[in-house]
Amino acid sequence: MKNISEKIENVYFVGIGGIGMSALARYFKANGYRVAGYDRTSSPLTEKLSGEEGIPVNYRDSEEEIGADFRDKARTLVVYTPAIPQDNAQLQFFEQAGFGLHKRSEVLGLLSRRGKALCIAGTHGKTTTSTLLAYLLHCSSVGCNAFLGGISMNFGTNLLLDAHSPYIVIEADEYDRSFLHLTPEMAAITAMDEDHLDIYGNRKNLVAAFEEFGGKVREGGKLFVKKGLELKKAAVSGYYAVDGAADFYSDNLRVEGVCSVFDYHGVKAEIKDLKLGVPGRMNVENATLAITLALEAGVTPEEIKEALPGFKGVQRRFNIHASGRTIYVDDYAHHPREIEAVLQAVREIWPERKLTVAFQPHLYSRTSDMHDWFARSLNIADEVILLDIYPARELPLPGVTSEIIRKDVVKPSAIVPKERFVRFVEEKMDGGVFVTLGAGDIDRFVPALTNIFRKGSN
Repeated sequence: MKNISEKIENVYFVGIGGIGMSALARYFKANGYRVAGYDRTSSPLTEKLSGEEGIPVNYRDSEEEIGADFRDKARTLVVYTPAIPQDNAQLQFFEQAGFGLHKRSEVLGLLSRRGKALCIAGTHGKTTTSTLLAYLLHCSSVGCNAFLGGISMNFGTNLLLDAHSPYIVIEADEYDRSFLHLTPEMAAITAMDEDHLDIYGNRKNLVAAFEEFGGKVREGGKLFVKKGLELKKAAVSGYYAVDGAADFYSDNLRVEGVCSVFDYHGVKAEIKDLKLGVPGRMNVENATLAITLALEAGVTPEEIKEALPGFKGVQRRFNIHASGRTIYVDDYAHHPREIEAVLQAVREIWPERKLTVAFQPHLYSRTSDMHDWFARSLNIADEVILLDIYPARELPLPGVTSEIIRKDVVKPSAIVPKERFVRFVEEKMDGGVFVTLGAGDIDRFVPALTNIFRKGSN
């Protein structure tokens, strides 16, 4: 996709409820286009789009739901996500009618070439890092535009627009090799753990894709990589780390309540006693990268030190919903490495409290590939509750259920059906820390659980 025709007046999104798709929908709406879309189920995000933001969303997989304006092939851009099955009736209508169909990643790639794109990639850490980078730029004289992979707790959205700034912060998604459509001014890679093996087949192919992404940086641009990641085919400008020798690093970590305090050391600045408003060593690592990129973009050390304590994080990234007799934390973690980071952060902040975790595995393929690693990660907790696997875009695999994780969990554990989950937790929990994890629909239980734990504190 080389450009968007000047004739285009309408943009239709097949899968508009996805976090990346919704950011694009908001972008086109803000720029004067007529926007609408389809998604399989209603969610708080789609309700906000169709309510406050005036973007019609339908939930019935039928071509009849497509409005007349969006049937004009010459004036309509159709954007879809690979998460939508190819037999989707609306997708089939557009294809058979001869519309040009464009993946979300193609459109985002085009937009990345309209300014100076700061692209954050990695199998984990990219959402928080890109959101923090956007926050630091926004709070400075530099400013930014941003397409984020999560809802910023500071701004209540996944899209930031600033007509006066050339910078565009983009979360670079490795799924379906989407990030290879981007053209970064500066890029970063936070992690290359095995994931999305349904797409890549093996880790070698995954690493090759990240190396190709690193090679997409414009001439004269920069690539920053977490220390320990080896990229043989990409020119790395610098490595970052926590508590270790690197081009950019943070050390002297201290925990103050749910905040982290640390010192930053880099080529452009050394900043002492930085206070980060979200907890955990992993977030200090994310902050080290975000600070490095912000300094490169022209944010001053003083602006960084002033803004950093006010960062509230991202929805479903270590959100504390209750803090009385039972502390309740919810997080999107769905990869073993992410689970380890969340549970270790809980241990750092509340070392004396009993830790119970409820995890909903996401995808049959990921569960099959990593079930033993999931079990090891969950064993950091004192007790483990498993929900059934959330299928997302997949059909079941023979023999792949939550039981293949549970059998290797050495701590007390149980598999609980979703319809009994809230009651089970209510009867079981009496103090300590309770954590819900997963990228499926486990977050639908957050309001009910929050209410239970807040009442229990009265």
